Amino acid sequence: MHIRSALEALSGWAALGSRLVRRSADRPRALDVLTALSCLAVMALDVPGLAAADNSLDTRLQAGLVLTASASTLLVRRRAPWLAYAVGLGLLGWLHELTLVQFALYSVARFWGRRAGVAAGVLYAVVAYALFNLPGWPVSRAGSVAEFLSLVVPVGALAVGVGIAANRQDLVRALEKQRATTAVLEAVQSERSRVAGDVHDFVGRELTLLTVRSEVLARRARGEAYAQDFEELSETARRAHRVLNEIIVQRGADGAPTPGLDGLTALAEQSARAGSAVDLDVDDAAFRLSPLRQAAVYRVVQECLTNAAKHAPGEPVTVRVGIGDGSARIAVSNVLPASGPGRAPVSAGTGTAGMAERVRSVGGTFEAGRGDGTYEVLAELPAGAGL
Repeated sequence: MHIRSALEALSGWAALGSRLVRRSADRPRALDVLTALSCLAVMALDVPGLAAADNSLDTRLQAGLVLTASASTLLVRRRAPWLAYAVGLGLLGWLHELTLVQFALYSVARFWGRRAGVAAGVLYAVVAYALFNLPGWPVSRAGSVAEFLSLVVPVGALAVGVGIAANRQDLVRALEKQRATTAVLEAVQSERSRVAGDVHDFVGRELTLLTVRSEVLARRARGEAYAQDFEELSETARRAHRVLNEIIVQRGADGAPTPGLDGLTALAEQSARAGSAVDLDVDDAAFRLSPLRQAAVYRVVQECLTNAAKHAPGEPVTVRVGIGDGSARIAVSNVLPASGPGRAPVSAGTGTAGMAERVRSVGGTFEAGRGDGTYEVLAELPAGAGL
């Protein structure tokens, strides 16, 4: 019964430690404190023996203070792991305490890389071997130097190996984070290019109409005093169109402009055919939005329906587009399945960044997140003049 109780207690402490590590993973300072406390807890088991040994520590309090000060060097293990390493070697020679140097070896290998870890491990083995051959070393603990080294060296090698593996994992996570950041930046840049293309199409069309209309009026007013004014207006519109072409690089021949609100019905029908019914409600006043704002609304709804199909297949989607208080409001929500999709969807995770960039490009605001069993996207943009 005693053994079972001890095992249950040990299991409980291990589970508690695992939870603390997971909670502290995103907070480096908290994880360093937890590491220092863990090292101190292990070394504290040797306090009675250290106080009784002939090492100039007369009381348990002195031994505890020395070990506490030594373990505190792990608080700076990310910036200066060599400090804990040096102190650990000192404890090895003075108090025959192995714990701190093992934690330090791990820290050197993790935060300084493979070469530093291997160098620290080799130096540790050399120093340990030299110390174990000094007169008066307590070899009686293990029976012989060779037998003691058979434990000390493998433990040090294990600490270095685990540190190197953790260092590799840190590099992989950093690379994945960098790739995700790059993907978001590329999505934002892509959306900006699409916005620029839409600006070119919409504004260019209006400038073309202005040019043609001015030329017609100039011909009709030929001989009149103000005919020259129409011709100058036509030339100004033509120059503005040329400047627009120079500033915004035109897309290929297949680069059609983003549809407006008229395209939402087709999006809803396409989503319904894929298994996700769409409750679409568009305010009639929204059709008076400028083409660029309608394109922003279309892009938000399009991306929302795509995300719903990926992450909540078969669940209904509600789309509301309304006008009020001088702004256009887009609200899209879908129910999240309790068990999640059967297989992880293929997604770059950049669609939300693209939606946000499109809305902000016309001076709007964007929010997206989980609600009470739903996923909601709220976007608001200025409606412009006339609404």
